[in-house]
Amino acid sequence: MSQLCNTHQRSGFLPSGGAHPLQRPITRGLPKRTSVLLQARQSRVGCGVVCRAQMNTAERLKPIKKAAAAAVLALLAVSCQGRAIALEADSVQPSTDASSSGAPTPIYFGNGCFWGRQKDYIDAEKSMGRIKSDLSAVVGYAGGRQKGPQGQVCYYSGPQDALYEKLGHAEVVQVQLDGSKTKQEMEKFADVYFSQFRKTPFGMLRLDPQDAGPGYRNVIGIPGGVSSPLFRVLQERNVHEMKLVEGEGNTYDSHGKALEGDKFNTVFIVDSIKLPFYQAEKYHQFHDGIGVPFPASYHNLKADLEKNGKIQATGCPENSFFF
Repeated sequence: MSQLCNTHQRSGFLPSGGAHPLQRPITRGLPKRTSVLLQARQSRVGCGVVCRAQMNTAERLKPIKKAAAAAVLALLAVSCQGRAIALEADSVQPSTDASSSGAPTPIYFGNGCFWGRQKDYIDAEKSMGRIKSDLSAVVGYAGGRQKGPQGQVCYYSGPQDALYEKLGHAEVVQVQLDGSKTKQEMEKFADVYFSQFRKTPFGMLRLDPQDAGPGYRNVIGIPGGVSSPLFRVLQERNVHEMKLVEGEGNTYDSHGKALEGDKFNTVFIVDSIKLPFYQAEKYHQFHDGIGVPFPASYHNLKADLEKNGKIQATGCPENSFFF
């Protein structure tokens, strides 16, 4: 047994002095793979402490017959090895990366009025080979930190305490990424998004600059925000080098100024898990663009998405008298 413990110490698994490694948070702030490896190493260090206890036990067992002492130490060795294996198994956590999961990943894009934008994403989905039952683009509100007292986020015809812009939200389109094709589909949707701007001598301008204010700001929501692997895709597809800025959700200061407002040539990247999507009222879905009528075949898709539950009642007034 002394030989077993010496082997641990020569391998660097047994501390030579000072605080025990298990008492030091050495894995904080490190990449996940590195953290797992260090946790596995720590599990062996923990086993090394048991080995040190084994050596102390051996000293106390000198008066006992050698055969009995050997039997006791053999049992401790088995326990030590089993404990190390168990700790190493516990240290390996399943991946929560959306790109490696088979489940669909919802993300959202906002830049101006959501009416015309929805059609762009529907067209993108069709180009991917998606059939009617697979289409996922719906319009709504996101990027704000609050919701109404009844959990609602509504358009201007809704209750005053549930109006989307007052709650910090922007108009967006949500789409679903296929879990088996996450990166490829993200590339496609990102290309669509960055194509919805016009180049000027001063930077990139939205296609509908007349719709201005925090409710029309440029925002993209992905799980994990700038920490997500999907953010790398956005950086790569950002061919016009717009400013991609980490956002934490819009709200207003005591003077009514938006903390994440409508900034020219700037896109806020937010965590779609912390700042979820709220579906807009049914009458906004598959609407004509501003001054651009769309074909009946496009409008008819609303009924298909309603049937499969992708468009539902929101509890907000379904009044379209604004239009």
